[in-house]
Amino acid sequence: MRVWVPLDAAARALGADEVAEALSREFTVTRNGTRGMVWLEPLVEVERDGVRYGYGPVMPEDAASVAGAIRTGSEHPLALGPVEELPWMKAQTRLTFARVGVIDPLSVDEYEAHGGLAGLRRAISVGPEKIVDEVTESGLRGRGGAGFPTGIKWKTVAGAKAVRKYIVCNADEGDSGSFADRMLMEGDPLVLIEGMTIAGIAVGAVQGYVYIRSEYPDAIRLMQAAIVRARQAGILGQSVLGSGHAYDMEVRVGAGAYVCGEETSLLNSLEGKRGIVRAKPPIPALEGFLGRPTVVNNVISLASVPWILTHGAAEYARLGIGRSKGTIPVQLAGNVRYGGLFEVAFGMSLRQIIEEIGGGTASGRPVKAAQVGGPLGSYIPHWNFDLPFGYEELASKEGLLGHAGITVFDDTADMLKLARFAMEFCAVESCGKCTPCRIGSIRGVETIDRIAQGDETGIAILTDLCNTMKWGSLCALGGFAPFPVMSALTHFPEDFSGRREPRREAAE
Repeated sequence: MRVWVPLDAAARALGADEVAEALSREFTVTRNGTRGMVWLEPLVEVERDGVRYGYGPVMPEDAASVAGAIRTGSEHPLALGPVEELPWMKAQTRLTFARVGVIDPLSVDEYEAHGGLAGLRRAISVGPEKIVDEVTESGLRGRGGAGFPTGIKWKTVAGAKAVRKYIVCNADEGDSGSFADRMLMEGDPLVLIEGMTIAGIAVGAVQGYVYIRSEYPDAIRLMQAAIVRARQAGILGQSVLGSGHAYDMEVRVGAGAYVCGEETSLLNSLEGKRGIVRAKPPIPALEGFLGRPTVVNNVISLASVPWILTHGAAEYARLGIGRSKGTIPVQLAGNVRYGGLFEVAFGMSLRQIIEEIGGGTASGRPVKAAQVGGPLGSYIPHWNFDLPFGYEELASKEGLLGHAGITVFDDTADMLKLARFAMEFCAVESCGKCTPCRIGSIRGVETIDRIAQGDETGIAILTDLCNTMKWGSLCALGGFAPFPVMSALTHFPEDFSGRREPRREAAE
């Protein structure tokens, strides 16, 4: 009897390793990725008559009784029934994450048995130009935050003349409340390898790099192991699947600077330089890694490509809303009852995502706001929750989709303190290259502290400062830091007026 216990970092933090060790005394245990239902981790699954049944959350002290229930088929308080029939799973449209939590992440045979490599084989058969056309027609956009059309970037690199080109995967997932990249690399690393290989064939690149932040040791280990397995299977090497196309890749580990999520800072770090922003132009598609044409895409962007090549651009573009095509892995965190990853087509409203899928707040209190798009995203007030989840739809309300992380806050949240956190985050993480970000963020923290002391003249100064940072910063770190600050000030002015907080020194 085969039993699955996740090796995902979140599940391991909750005791999955101990559970797996206990169950391995009686069963063959396979370590899989997470299904994304973090509140049920560690989630133990067992297959009966081709159906996967779940138990969770299974703590180490529950392992013995769960083992007994699995062995005898008896009832158990932690029994969940068929995993695929759980409301969280049934409501999703799983394309990119279809295999995550289902297969052994390092098994090439299981990967292929569940549809893997079909996209790469088609890519080889249709050739580079058709690959770029498919990706362009699909409407796939950068899932890392910028939302730039992936096909246009690939076409630019494909048309560039150079002796060598590169594929760089941005796995420097630094947004608080975001974990899609990590979950995919830990649960289905081969799909990322397949997507990067397709990109290499499309633009004529023979070398790729996955740039992963050092805080992701499990993802680093699994990606490195998956690359070795891919080479052994002929997916990587001098002749990809016997096609004659050469492509190989490796993992590079970053030191954990948030600004290295910006593509030019990442490239500097990849070259062994200080991770600071480069001025553009030239763009990385023309002069990127080592001054050569480079595709820089996010994990989810690249991992979406195999599905597109397998099923066709039209099928992918059929999903979504407006210019937001396909699916998006929504990550729910913060004060929310059901936190985790939920892949769905663009267009579902924030209210549906937070209140129906997420179950409202964990505290049981009313939702006050949600920060969408990481620490630089706007705070969306609850009265705007009918807003469809899409790039332009969020932008129409001065919002930012970003990496699709949603952090929920209840009605006890102090929006001035949250605004201060956002500005302080920018001050700490700024690379220092440009004055608006380097100095503006520090002055911003000081000004918010003045407002907290009751000096409401600081509100006008803060507004002017945010405008300067927004339009004068060299990259998105300084340019987007005003979004959470101004959204908090605009929608919740009562949290910024009438303040008389004690000075920090006095409180200490």
